[in-house]
Parts: sequence; C-alpha cells; structure tokens
Amino acid sequence: MTAYIIRRILLMIPTLVAIMVINFAIIHIAPGGPVEQIIANLTGTGADITGRVTRTDVGENLPQGQDGGDGNGYRGAQGLDPAFIAELEARFGFDKPLHERFFEMMGNYLVFDFGESFFRDRSVVDLVLEKMPVSISLGVWTTLLVYLISIPLGIAKAMRDGSRFDLWTSVVIVIGTAIPSFLFAVFLLVVFAGGSYLDWFPLRGLVSDNWEELNWLDRIRDYLWHITLPVIAMTISGFATLTMLTKNSFMDQIGQQYVLTARAKGLSERRVMYGHVFRNAMLIVVAGFPSAFVGMLFTGSVLIEIIFSLDGLGLLGFEAAFQRDYPVVFGTLYFFSLLGLIMTLVGDIMYTIIDPRIDFEARRV
Repeated sequence: MTAYIIRRILLMIPTLVAIMVINFAIIHIAPGGPVEQIIANLTGTGADITGRVTRTDVGENLPQGQDGGDGNGYRGAQGLDPAFIAELEARFGFDKPLHERFFEMMGNYLVFDFGESFFRDRSVVDLVLEKMPVSISLGVWTTLLVYLISIPLGIAKAMRDGSRFDLWTSVVIVIGTAIPSFLFAVFLLVVFAGGSYLDWFPLRGLVSDNWEELNWLDRIRDYLWHITLPVIAMTISGFATLTMLTKNSFMDQIGQQYVLTARAKGLSERRVMYGHVFRNAMLIVVAGFPSAFVGMLFTGSVLIEIIFSLDGLGLLGFEAAFQRDYPVVFGTLYFFSLLGLIMTLVGDIMYTIIDPRIDFEARRV
C-alpha cells in the first residue's frame, strides 16, 4: 500500500499542473481583466458579466495620452496616459510575459504563498479563512443529512425491491434528481422566508445581526434557524443519487453466492442483510465520503450561497471571477484542486480499511 500511495502522490504533481495550466490559459484568453476593471472605474464605463468593457464618455480631467493612443490596446482606455496604463500593468504583473507569470505563480504556490487580492487589499489566505466557516457549515450539515437519509432509505428500498414503498420512494427520488438545488432554494425562499406565503425563516445570512449579544443557547438556535433552508436546498439533490447508489450496491450483493449460503443456513433476513451484506455493500458508499464532502463543501454551495446571501467560499469565488481578481481565483483553484486530489487518495485508502482484501498495489495506477 505504501508504494501505491507514493505513486499516487507523484501523479498528483502533473495532474495539478495540468489543471492550473488549462485554467490559467482559459482565464487569460477570456475578455476583460483587472486592468480593464480599473479603467472601467476611472472612465465611467460599464462591464457586462463577461468583463468586456463598453466605451462611454471619458471625463476631461483624466490623464491624457500625448500621442492620442488607445491605452495599449485596452478597450475604453482611449485618452488615458500610456504611462498610467503601464503602471497598472506593472501593479498586476502584466508587464511580464504570460509564461513567466505562470511559473512565478506556481513557484509561490509551492510554498503556499497565494499573494494579495487585487481589489480587497487582503491576502488570499485571510480571505479563505474568513469565508471557510460558512462553507464548512453548509458542507458538514448537508453531507451528514444526506448520509443519514440515503443509507437507511437505500437499504429499505433494496429489502423491499418491487414493492409499493420502492415505487413511491423512487418517484420522490426522481423528482429530487430533476429539481436543481438552486431552483428549490428559490422555492423555499418564496414559501418559507417572507415571500408570498410564510415568514418562518430568515431571508439571508448565517446568523442574526445581534448574534454577539445572545447567550450560547440562543446562538445555537439562531444559527440553526438560519442554516435550515440552505441545507435543505442542498440536500434535495444530493440524497437522491446516494440513495440509488446504496440500493444498487445492496442489490448487487444480495445476488452473491455467500448470501444464498447464509440464507440456506437458516439465518434471518435481518441477520443476512446487516451481518453479511452490509459491510460489502457499504464499501463504495463509505469510501466515497471524502470526495462527496469536498464536492458539497466547495462546488455544490456556490449558487446556494448567492441565493441566501451567505458570505462563504462559493460567493467569494463568484465575485473574484466576476471582478477578475486573479490571485483569489487561482489561489483557491490551486488549494481546492490539491485538496480534491488528496481526498480522492483518502477515499482509496478507506477502501482498504473497510475491506482489507482490496490490494491496490497489485493494480497499475
């Protein structure tokens, strides 16, 4: 197992580099950038969601170019002093070739130096640490709730395969799979958060404004009151997939020869299911927990955080991409890609812990 872990760790290096190269190229090819953002603020131009700048009237008191140039090729920069544009490029590191910027960035990332945000005047690490509690709250509660619902429901469906219970729960699962989490979140807001119907839950935020003034019991209640709707919205699509995975895993094991042997010995159905089938059937479910948690934590909560105005990592990444805040975009991409690769390795290790018969060293990576 040690040799397998070492090989997997070595494979993480080219994988991580490939992820960064592809995203670095795509983001720099996309129109707009931090220089354009500054120009837009100075000249009163507007930027659409892609970051493209549309020319409007430029104030007469802005720095004027001596040669009437176009601002070194930046849209909306006509009339600005080229020296001022060059200063902006130097500030953001755009005075260096693209490949040099990439290698310098990756060199800093090797020592976990993610730099400073372009527009927030704070380090990327500080921003991530500040926003992480919100995303961790969503990820932990959602993952816990998904597993608590999906595993018992999947086992029950496997034991009652073809029954009315299996049929009706399958209908619920299909509906849950078909409804996007963000659409269900909007529905919850309209119905339960002061829309046209009920006003049972808060509209936004993770805690109330007076949270610091509350005692510890009221703080817990206030926190749970705020987190309920976002967690339910994220759970609705997550539990459906895991439920069917659990059921199919149990159904696959039920048809194995060792189950028929156990039944032939006169063991009760409950003993067969939980004493023999459970361990093998839960292998794929439990081993996938690390990657599932990372998915819930960093990818599944983006739209939920935006809809419920939760200041977490999802909202931070969305705003950074919109503002072309490259240090935040690339820093968080590097960190969470590395974390995802590590969690995938942890999932493989969990396979061997749950079932020692599995030997990854006998396989080629």
